[in-house]
Amino acid sequence: MDRTNQKPATRNPWAWVPSLYLAEGIPYTMAMMVSVVLYKRLGLSNTEIALYTSWLYLPWVIKPLWSPIVDLLRRKRFWILFMELLISLSFALIALTLPTSKFLQYTLAFFWLMAFSSATHDIAADGFYLLGLSQDLQAAFVGVRTIFYRIATLVTKGGLILFAGFLENKGYPVSKAWSIPLFIGAIFFAALLLYHFFILPYPPRDRSSKRNPNQSFLLESLQTFSLFFQKKNIASILAFFLFFRFAETQIVKILPPFLLDATSKGGLGLSTAQVGITYGTVGVISLMVGGLLGGYAIYRKGLKFWIWIMACAMHLPDLVYVYLSQTLTTNFYLINFCVALEQ
Repeated sequence: MDRTNQKPATRNPWAWVPSLYLAEGIPYTMAMMVSVVLYKRLGLSNTEIALYTSWLYLPWVIKPLWSPIVDLLRRKRFWILFMELLISLSFALIALTLPTSKFLQYTLAFFWLMAFSSATHDIAADGFYLLGLSQDLQAAFVGVRTIFYRIATLVTKGGLILFAGFLENKGYPVSKAWSIPLFIGAIFFAALLLYHFFILPYPPRDRSSKRNPNQSFLLESLQTFSLFFQKKNIASILAFFLFFRFAETQIVKILPPFLLDATSKGGLGLSTAQVGITYGTVGVISLMVGGLLGGYAIYRKGLKFWIWIMACAMHLPDLVYVYLSQTLTTNFYLINFCVALEQ
């Protein structure tokens, strides 16, 4: 008997949409941003950090190619729960291997697992959102999902780094100071997994895509990929995806080392806790405010009107880091203002 006939097809969106997008935002922030601060505190050079952590973005780059395979194999509810299990394990395994002599190899492998699981979770969660809500509720909860995704970023990039910095200031070794919040992350994701197992609805449309029994899975996947690249103006679409945030993605990798490096090395000499405040709290709150203002602007005049202005807004504020790199100011308030402006 089909389980969807025995389980609730719908639930109150407030019961699962906020938690689903918390689960979407936390591992992305960990893999893409917090990992940079972690490796800097563990003594890696800026070159090594940029090289190793940049590869962690690959799962999100190939998401459009991986997405059809996710749809073909299992239900989105399954993928959400399974990926949350893997993310919880990733947190725990990174925490366990930080104190080891081969921490770099081990933690990078588990960050890769987290990144791949997070990107797959994104695919499943976004699809599940569309299946689990009616069109009017989808529109009503767009702001909710965005807010909770940003809260996830704030908690991870701000709270986790602040907590690790607090433990460092209390005399804990760097590896232990970071292992403790990572273990908390593992427990939190295990709790999310358990919560979602019982709370996520069973939308009747949440089924794996129908496959042609006369075709192999590989052939069907290749056909799906080819259809994607047959979209109208696909070259322009891909160029936009690749280059609109090109500068920002580079800054994400080098900004934390710049904030943490001593002034004698060309950095600003902030502590881990200060980075948690500047980059993880002030920066994220500014990002949320900017997102709300941008959404309102698009609502008023449409994206086509604003697209070039927003492209300039994405890239021109990066010049604040040129200013900071030349002045190497020690004024903490000025540093916060510059980061807030760029975000």
